[in-house]
Amino acid sequence: MSTRRIGARSRGCPDVLRRNSVPPAVSIIVPTFNRLKLLRRSLASVFEQTFEDWELLIADDGSGADARAYLEALDDPRLRVLWLPHSGRPAVARNAALREAKGEYVAFLDSDDLWMPSKLQIQMASLRRHAGRRWGYTRFVLVDESGNPTDWQRTRSWPVPDGWIFDKLVRSETVIAVPSVVVSRELLEHVGGFDEDLVMCEDYDLWLKLAAQSEVDSIDEPCTLVTRHAEHSGNEIISFQDCARVFEKVLRARGTEHLHSIVREKLAEVAHGLARSHAARGNRMSALRSIASSARHCWRYPHWWAGALRATACAVTPQTVIEAARKYRSVRRAHSGAQP
Repeated sequence: MSTRRIGARSRGCPDVLRRNSVPPAVSIIVPTFNRLKLLRRSLASVFEQTFEDWELLIADDGSGADARAYLEALDDPRLRVLWLPHSGRPAVARNAALREAKGEYVAFLDSDDLWMPSKLQIQMASLRRHAGRRWGYTRFVLVDESGNPTDWQRTRSWPVPDGWIFDKLVRSETVIAVPSVVVSRELLEHVGGFDEDLVMCEDYDLWLKLAAQSEVDSIDEPCTLVTRHAEHSGNEIISFQDCARVFEKVLRARGTEHLHSIVREKLAEVAHGLARSHAARGNRMSALRSIASSARHCWRYPHWWAGALRATACAVTPQTVIEAARKYRSVRRAHSGAQP
């Protein structure tokens, strides 16, 4: 890893010398990989913040020449770029930036998402008022690349509870978006940052660790825009596998016994999804192993048996039969749509 400070000139800012000697209030961490168009917008939303006592750490996960040239051309004394070998794991990039962070607090922003101009100011003021709450988050809105709320967002929203929310997170009673979070760096380091063994779900895992240690501060205002777009990457199988690992951690944690039945039900749902994903890709033995490995946690639950039977049937049915059934359903839908 190499680190380079971008922008040696002060641009007339009277606080530059102070910032070079006094730690900033907030270290903003932005991991990125080849999302130049979206990255420009995200960084613009940082520079437009009304709260200015921050440093910006961009963890570049091995981007190509165009993104690298853009990052090298940025000119602000508060900004540093960390040039990392490509790992494809956001947890690795964020943790690398965390090790370089100097701020009392850490704020996360993904390279495709946006902050409203007053986001940091509102959060920092609230965290200062509630000293016992060592991390916080805001309401967020799902938008498309044009900034318009998605159809899904128009029909759904989650509550934004504060206080002790570990149980609510386990029960999926609220959802926290990565770019909405500000957390005490001391607390973040205490819980060990992001789990780098997780390719996905590393954010949910961290929220659980934070929620077990501290009350959370919440801002029930849409200060964060989370962008849905065609460049999103993800693997359904990895997502299910990592989600199962997170729930298994909860089962092993002390003081979570009252949640074990809920967690086992969630593990059953994850096992069904993982088995179906494997079967849909022709990985029949992997599908059967997924069902078998989940049995130790989930066999007591009737819906596990129903899902296991469906996934097993999908796994053992010859692929030619599955393809023929899919074609038949497709033809039937097309025929139905053509009727007057």
